[in-house]
Amino acid sequence: MHGENQTAVTEFILLGLSDLPELQKVLFPLFLLCYAATLLGNLIIAIVVSIEAYLHTPMYFFLGNLSILEILYVSVTIPSMLCNFLRDRRSISFCGCLTQMYFFISFVVTDCFLLTSMAYDRYVAICQPLRYTIIMSRGLCNRLAVASWILGFLKSALHTSRVSVLHFCGPYQINHFFCDFPAVLELSCSDIHLNQMLIFILGGITGLGCFLLILVSYVRIVSTVAKLHSIAGRRKAFSTCSSHLTVVMLYFATLTFTYVTPTDSYTAGYNSLVAMVYSIMNPMLNPLIYSLRNKEVQTGLRRIIGGLFGGFWK
Repeated sequence: MHGENQTAVTEFILLGLSDLPELQKVLFPLFLLCYAATLLGNLIIAIVVSIEAYLHTPMYFFLGNLSILEILYVSVTIPSMLCNFLRDRRSISFCGCLTQMYFFISFVVTDCFLLTSMAYDRYVAICQPLRYTIIMSRGLCNRLAVASWILGFLKSALHTSRVSVLHFCGPYQINHFFCDFPAVLELSCSDIHLNQMLIFILGGITGLGCFLLILVSYVRIVSTVAKLHSIAGRRKAFSTCSSHLTVVMLYFATLTFTYVTPTDSYTAGYNSLVAMVYSIMNPMLNPLIYSLRNKEVQTGLRRIIGGLFGGFWK
């Protein structure tokens, strides 16, 4: 709780990662490069997956969705952060803060459901290969993708609407580089116990539920692969899952620390660093981890570039 300095808030001040001009001159080109690399990498994945017919499979369908999501994901936070590096007064309007929060939470939740759908796809491919095309039909893939997006936006609407009715106390300074949910709650003069319960309960249901589904999928996958007699077969099966599993572990570890731990234990500086991992580093690394090192995607990229530049890549 804060003092009684309670007025109708019109804007917040984002303190960002640093107020040192010398450091900001270093951070600006660094994050600009990260943003450009994230856009380029994920855009390449989305284009290759959409153009190449042999990549029109469930696994790459979800990768295409994930790439589009990552582009939107970083576009919610990085552009405003880059602008703040160049301004003395790093303010954001109350409505702008709520809008940023709404879309960021939406994409976080959608990411969670898409990763779960990808785990289910790998489970069916490895554990039930003869029924794969029947189970992972185009209709089911579309429904899983649409449900992931819709549930993300609905869950975010609940959290954001609760924040919109809170009262806030001055100084209106958010110790973060964007309007993250826990950081904004810290400024409220209102009773935020309901908000904390929603974070813990809904975050637990969504995060823990998805994590358990992914865990069960991989337990079944490992059990099935362990029964294979061919070492080459085992290696191939695990290679299709290792990238996804790496991102899942990093994703859920950082989100659990940020959103499932109680708001009272919120440590702004440390959480800003953790937030950088899942909001900036993960989207930038995902194209490399998932697809750009994938031979099928590399082949598709060479075909597209070869068609544009007259066989230069052949």
